[in-house]
Amino acid sequence: MTDSQSQERRRFSRIPFEAIAHINTDDGDLYLNCHVLDVSLQGLLISKPGQWQSKLGQPCRVDLLLDQGQIVIEMLASVAHIDEHSIGFECEQIDLDSITHLKRLVELNLGNDALLHRELSALLTQD
Repeated sequence: MTDSQSQERRRFSRIPFEAIAHINTDDGDLYLNCHVLDVSLQGLLISKPGQWQSKLGQPCRVDLLLDQGQIVIEMLASVAHIDEHSIGFECEQIDLDSITHLKRLVELNLGNDALLHRELSALLTQD
């Protein structure tokens, strides 16, 4: 699939965003201080840790640390894709406080209220 096809299929804008995430797999593997590349309302992309062992579909708990750890966005996610340099996570479950922080982060960085509302509607209508 080409990048343009992938962009057309994507329903949520990716926001380049530098942050740190802690990943805890359901196998008990813990990856601390992972470098976040981008976020969206539906997940995030991190730089692949050198010791990464998990596979596609692997359930994980992701803690996205904001404001030097003062704010933590917590989500249950699954590994959506893995390549040589990065790992993408799809959000499966997120609490109200975390989605509020994530929405605000996207809102501040997207700069387009109409697009934000369209993405929120898409998020709410997902099966």
